[in-house]
Amino acid sequence: MMRPSGRAPDAMRPVTLEPGVAKYAEGSCLAKFGDTHVLCTASVEERVPPFLRNTGKGWVTAEYGMLPRSTATRTEREAARGRQSGRTQEIQRLIGRSLRAVTDLSQLGERQIKIDCDVLQADGGTRTAAVSGSYVALHLALQRLTSTGLLSTLPLRDSVAAVSCGIFADTAILDLDYAEDSQAQTDANFVLTGGGGIVEIQATAEGLPFDEALFSEMLRLARQGIAELTRRQRAALGLE
Repeated sequence: MMRPSGRAPDAMRPVTLEPGVAKYAEGSCLAKFGDTHVLCTASVEERVPPFLRNTGKGWVTAEYGMLPRSTATRTEREAARGRQSGRTQEIQRLIGRSLRAVTDLSQLGERQIKIDCDVLQADGGTRTAAVSGSYVALHLALQRLTSTGLLSTLPLRDSVAAVSCGIFADTAILDLDYAEDSQAQTDANFVLTGGGGIVEIQATAEGLPFDEALFSEMLRLARQGIAELTRRQRAALGLE
């Protein structure tokens, strides 16, 4: 089976995670999955949402957006329309859930970290690139809080990353670009921790249902991809 990208079924696109790209953010990372480029920044706020006041716990949340010319034709800014799309809300909630899954909010204290994910260029897998880059940005922001003495220990239980898988021509494939995603029989996103824990799986048959064997193969590929992304995250953070 030949993928439109020419890659082997288990091959990812070239991935780079470039830390510290934003001058003013407490943490930042430019995540590139092939031609998908997402700028992730982390901002620390010494306050929490009202529902967490006086609890001693912190919060991690995310916002996501696509720049007007991140795609082949110009997309109107959502701010100009006066509302976010359902897709935007779904993706930013996914990013927030993914990061909170590996953050000890009780150790964070009553402060909030906001992650902003801006898609500079889209070629499939923007949400997975956003999750993977956001973890690097979050880690860097928490490192800064630790190095300045505002936190005694780094409040992270594990790392987290995300990768897409799909079924194309009856074959499970890893890390779909747009050409593959638009033709896939099944589209799936896997969010896993560096230790192998499952945070979230989104999988949808675009046509005929898929069976358990194909799902297991997608999960196997996802674990392979997450292992590679975890190594790249650690390298970006200077941990390897």
